[in-house]
Amino acid sequence: MSACLLSFATTDRPVAAHPDSPQATDGRFRNATPRPAEGMAKTARILWNFLFNKPADSVPRAPLPVLALTRAQLEAAPDRSLFRLGHSTLLLKLRGGFWITDPVFAERASPVQWMGPRRFHAPPIALDELPPLRGVLLSHDHYDHLDRDTVVQLAKTAEVFLTPLGVGDRLIAWGVPADKVRQLDWWQGASFDGVRFTATPAQHFSGRGLFDGDRTLWASWVIDDAADGDGDDGLRLFFSGDTGYFDGFKEIGRRFGPFDVTMIETGAYDPQWAYVHMLPEQTVQAHQDLRGRWLLPVHNGTFDLAMHGWRDPFERVSALSAERDIALATPMMGEHFDLAAPQPTNAWWRAVE
Repeated sequence: MSACLLSFATTDRPVAAHPDSPQATDGRFRNATPRPAEGMAKTARILWNFLFNKPADSVPRAPLPVLALTRAQLEAAPDRSLFRLGHSTLLLKLRGGFWITDPVFAERASPVQWMGPRRFHAPPIALDELPPLRGVLLSHDHYDHLDRDTVVQLAKTAEVFLTPLGVGDRLIAWGVPADKVRQLDWWQGASFDGVRFTATPAQHFSGRGLFDGDRTLWASWVIDDAADGDGDDGLRLFFSGDTGYFDGFKEIGRRFGPFDVTMIETGAYDPQWAYVHMLPEQTVQAHQDLRGRWLLPVHNGTFDLAMHGWRDPFERVSALSAERDIALATPMMGEHFDLAAPQPTNAWWRAVE
């Protein structure tokens, strides 16, 4: 949440309006269920607590374990591989091509690199060591999900950027070639090499400055690596981006489920803003609404963005998943995860001071 509060006037150009979208009203996008008004007093109180009343364990005392990756390792990995690079940045290998979600390689999730939430760990692979990408998948424009320098670097080799409405306008303003950008509204999709990507609803908000709130859309994503008729049963994934809990999960599950793996945010939560970031109990419920088989929690383990301990997201979602008999995967940063044949992972965070 702090990355959302760290919004200053920036050099970003105004984004284009998308008045034909059912989600747009008077030049701004809306949630299906309106979020409550914050008010200056509540915002100031949240910021004060974040700056001066943080729990002692909100940041790890020792470096987090990271499995370093090389380009050769990635290129040799089988199809339907996943590598967690940090926060909500996931590298997926599908149909021989690499796709990355919400790529952030910056040291800080902030409009400036001299202040703001700092990474707990370096990325498992340097940005310039990544193999050429088939595509980049973006959920919204907050700083912990959309890093301008990373995007500009990736634009040199990535073939396509899939974004919610308005986010693509930002990329084009930053110099990403317009013919590489595909902007989608909720329930719209695009296919590449036999993989279908559909933008689906989320309960969140957007903005990178003082005056651009909700000028761009936010979305979750359904990724459908369909069966090919040669004994391939297909693979269906869900990536939440940032979202509060809402009825939309049941509708997504009805239209597209069941999902083999759901990659859902579990981190940066607080009861004060549960309408835009789910509590762990809501994460698990969303997974069940989606009719998911394996749950892989994201949006944790990289930045200090809330008032909880850094281990709390892992511990709480682990306990809840065990209670509800949900298959859970919590791969270490850089660890290979087989989407085609998921296996339980270790509770690596318990070995960190």
